[in-house]
Amino acid sequence: MSGILAIIIAEIIWGSAPPIFKFSLQGVPPFTLAFVRFFTASFIFMPFAYMRWKRLTTTQLVYILMGSLVGVVINVSAFFVGLELAPSINVHMISAAGPLVLYALSIIVLHEKPHAQVLRGMIFALVGVLVIFLAPLFRDGLQGENGISAGTVILGNFLFVIAMLGGVFYSVINKKIIKTVDSSVIMSIQFFVGSVAFIPMMVRELQIWSFSSLNSQGWVGIIYGIFFSSALAYFLLNYALKRISAQEIGIFEYMKPVVAVLVAIPLLAEFPDIYFIIGSVLIFIGVYVSERHPHYRRMRTKIHSKSNI
Repeated sequence: MSGILAIIIAEIIWGSAPPIFKFSLQGVPPFTLAFVRFFTASFIFMPFAYMRWKRLTTTQLVYILMGSLVGVVINVSAFFVGLELAPSINVHMISAAGPLVLYALSIIVLHEKPHAQVLRGMIFALVGVLVIFLAPLFRDGLQGENGISAGTVILGNFLFVIAMLGGVFYSVINKKIIKTVDSSVIMSIQFFVGSVAFIPMMVRELQIWSFSSLNSQGWVGIIYGIFFSSALAYFLLNYALKRISAQEIGIFEYMKPVVAVLVAIPLLAEFPDIYFIIGSVLIFIGVYVSERHPHYRRMRTKIHSKSNI
C-alpha cells in the first residue's frame, strides 16, 4: 500500500469521526464512551510500547502527562459534550483555524515577528469561524428552533473551540518528546491516564444509565473509536510518515471537513446552511493565504502529524 493511500484512509476515518460519534452519543453517555474508548485503546498500544520501552526521564513523563491532560481529557471532553449541543459538521471547520491560533500565540507569548501575509489570512479565518460560531443567532435569533436555543448551539461551538485549543497544545507538548520517546509509548500512557481521569464523570453517568442500556448506536461509537479512530488511523498515519513527507501529508488534512459533511448528511440529516458555507469559504481563503507563507506552512505541517485524537 502506498503512503498516499494510507493517509487518505486515515483522513477519511478522522473526517467521519464527528458525525459518527454524535450518532453514537444517542446510545451511550459521553464520558462513558470516552472512558471505554481510551482505556481499551491504551491496551492495544501497550504491547508495542513494551517492545519499544526506554526508561523515561522526569521531564519526558511530565510532558506525557501534560499531553494527556490537554489532548485527551480537555480535548475529548469538550469534543463529546459539544457534539451533544451543536452540529457535528462544525468541528473540522473550527479546527481548521488551529494552526492560525498557534501562530497568534507564538506572536503574543514568544514575541515572534508577525508576517503580514499570515495576519491577513488570520483575519479571513477568524471572520469565517465567527460566522459559523454565531450562525444560530443569525439564522434563528435567541429563541432558536426545534426546541434548541441559539445559546445551546453556541455553547457547543465554544466547546469545539476548546477542543481545538486542546489539540493545538497537545501537538506542541508532544513535539517536545516525539523524537526521543516512541509514539506507541506516548499514546499508551496518555490514553490510559486520560481514561482514568474520565472515571469520576462516568460514575455520575452510571447513576442514571447502565451498560444494559447500551444499544447498537453506542456500540458503533465504541468500536469506531477503539479500532478505527485510534488504532487503525494512527497505524496508517505512522505508515504514511515513513513513506511520504509530513508536508505532503498535511495537504490531505483538508479532506476532513468534506468527509464530515458527506457522512453527516445521510447519518444525522445535518445539511450545510448558507452561514456554514460562507464561514467555510472564508476559513479556506484564510488558510490558503496563510499557507503561501513558508513559516506558517512549516508550523501547520508540524502540528498536523501529532494532533489527531
